[in-house]
Amino acid sequence: MRTAAALALWVSLTSCGLGSPIAATTPVAGTTTTPDQAASAPRITPPAVTPPTPPGTTLPAFKCADVSGGATGSANVTAVRMSELVGYDRFVIQFDTKVPTYTVKRQAKPSFKSGGSGQSITLSGAAGALVQVHSATGAGSYAGSTDMSHGEFLVLNEARLVEDFEGYLAWGLGLSRSGCLRAFTLAGPPRLVVDFSTASR
Repeated sequence: MRTAAALALWVSLTSCGLGSPIAATTPVAGTTTTPDQAASAPRITPPAVTPPTPPGTTLPAFKCADVSGGATGSANVTAVRMSELVGYDRFVIQFDTKVPTYTVKRQAKPSFKSGGSGQSITLSGAAGALVQVHSATGAGSYAGSTDMSHGEFLVLNEARLVEDFEGYLAWGLGLSRSGCLRAFTLAGPPRLVVDFSTASR
């Protein structure tokens, strides 16, 4: 009688799911994961990125020779300036659309011919350089100084506009001494840059 009652109770509990054996979960030694913790995502190593080249580290070398360059076409001058930097003095002509064809010619003396009158102009210094641009003009687009003097600079003493006629633009530069130079163009805005080395020879 008791055996039959016990058997009936077991069948009743099993049918309700209460009599089924429950598997025990044993955590793996050395882990602290919880049942709800998601597996960590796969780790991806990003590709190596080459850092950008700092400005001013890809400039051409100084040469003791005349330099030419630029692009075919015409442009208007919007600014002209000169500055003193570590290792060189700089002369810059800024344009509105592009840097036209240019030449930078070294001279033994700081004497130049005025394009309009042919009159001789002598600038301060012991040597010179002539910066010529074709085709360009500053008429109507440049209202700055046409004669800049900085006697305190080591090499570049004076810059003067000596020609602006029928697309031919020229600036004469008075230098304290003849030396090596480099000329190159920059964008945004378009600029012709002429540097004169101030290093001792």
